Amino acid sequence: MEYIIFFVLGGLISVLSGFFGVGGGFILTPILLLMGFSPLQAITTSLFFTIGTSLSGITAHIKLKNILWKEGLIMGASGIAATQLARPMVYYLEARGWDDIVIPFMYIVLLAYFAFSMIRQGKKSDEGVIAPESFSVPKLLSIGFVGGFASAALGVGGGFIIVPLIITMLGFNPKKAVGTSLFAVLLIVSVGFVSYAVKTDIDYVIGLMLIAGGLIGSQFGARLTGYFQNKEMNAMLGMLYLATLAGAVLKLFALNKTGLTIMSVFILYFFARSFVKINQKKQIPKKG
Repeated sequence: MEYIIFFVLGGLISVLSGFFGVGGGFILTPILLLMGFSPLQAITTSLFFTIGTSLSGITAHIKLKNILWKEGLIMGASGIAATQLARPMVYYLEARGWDDIVIPFMYIVLLAYFAFSMIRQGKKSDEGVIAPESFSVPKLLSIGFVGGFASAALGVGGGFIIVPLIITMLGFNPKKAVGTSLFAVLLIVSVGFVSYAVKTDIDYVIGLMLIAGGLIGSQFGARLTGYFQNKEMNAMLGMLYLATLAGAVLKLFALNKTGLTIMSVFILYFFARSFVKINQKKQIPKKG
């Protein structure tokens, strides 16, 4: 029964991952912490899971032509370098017993910033994609570095930082941001996972069950982007950050069940709204 729960959890999280381009790890890590995993186990398991969901999500976004390969490669290379700087910091915190406080606190700060920035962005009108040649390479390198550092420090893909930054700072269309982010995230988490797996024991059966569910969910999540407007995606991403932020704050006060309940409510809301959108599109009569 325990493994079935992780299979379902992997599927639900990967739908959100494929839809928002956030890799899934930033949702999974706080959930694992709320379930009683140690910070290092949660980080390593989340990175393992993110490799699987990113691979699956990328295949769907290739078909949708949502990936800007050069930009993703630039951010990925910068992010890989950053993971090697963040990892020693995490081991330092664990050795001193500070990881249970510092890592959730880092989540809270980042989630609060991005939640409000994406909700603000969601109020703006839809905008087209800037031509790839106009993207700033220094900004891409900086965004990739921040994403990579967060990936190794918090056990996330880095997408939950990369997506809002390339939307707000570079003007990416959200759908292109999702696909490009997943490609950069795959490069970053692959290196990050190997770095941690050498020293951290995790339950690989749980990891594989999460990935098995994720392989199904991420394909569905990527296709869901076609039913939403860009500004709706931005606003819902902000709401996701708020729900995850609440879970991280409640973890600090040992209110784990309340945190899990709040995150569950958002997931139910997301799927209910997606179901309504799909039905609405089916009811629109086809031309011709």
